Amino acid sequence: MLRILRGMIALLLICFLLPLAAAAIWWQSLDRPDSWRTADWSASGVLPRDDGAAIHVLAARTGGAKGAVAVHSWLVWKRQGDPWTRAEVVGWGRPVRRNAYAPDGRWYSNTPWFVGSVTGEAAEALIPRVEAAVAAYPNDRDTYRIWPGPNSNSFVAHVLREVSGIGAALPPNAVGKDYIGPGIALRRDAGGDLHLSAGGYAGLSFGPRTGLEVNLLGQAFGFDFARPALKLPGIGRVGT
Repeated sequence: MLRILRGMIALLLICFLLPLAAAAIWWQSLDRPDSWRTADWSASGVLPRDDGAAIHVLAARTGGAKGAVAVHSWLVWKRQGDPWTRAEVVGWGRPVRRNAYAPDGRWYSNTPWFVGSVTGEAAEALIPRVEAAVAAYPNDRDTYRIWPGPNSNSFVAHVLREVSGIGAALPPNAVGKDYIGPGIALRRDAGGDLHLSAGGYAGLSFGPRTGLEVNLLGQAFGFDFARPALKLPGIGRVGT
């Protein structure tokens, strides 16, 4: 029994440490801005020029050394004919900031990508629920913590848990996404996924949206069965 336990611990460490080491080596090889002052925060142009209703979940690598293993995520949405609304949480200012940056602005010079999208009539129907979930976000600015949460990714994960129709899950390196409250917490989200978390430090998630994830120290290792992919700490999704 002890041998099996040791083997499981060794396997878990390999699943987490090797991808994190690879991500750190890759990050060090990149040419990156020295500080937020020298970073590019301009619009990236990734949002389509379409006048229809849409909801998008966006993410981009964050800045500094933590960019090797972490991303920042946010939400944008609009009704047909309206301008974009961007909502996110950062470590300063109001708990939830709206339109502080361009809807598809780069984050510390890093170009964002789409985590999930809903368009057309489906988006139009979901927008009131998104706005309600944003307004109901329970954490204020005095509780913000870069690690293990609540932070920017905790906010977006909250909306995704409340609005099952978006059908997206944040990438495994969205540090803070697994924070669902202090201490040991267990909850089933609106889409039926189960989340068990020990203050965001460790946990387990399972369901049609999340797939299977083992969460450790803000990172996740797992599998997405609906959209086949391997989820790797530090690296992100490998697959569709």
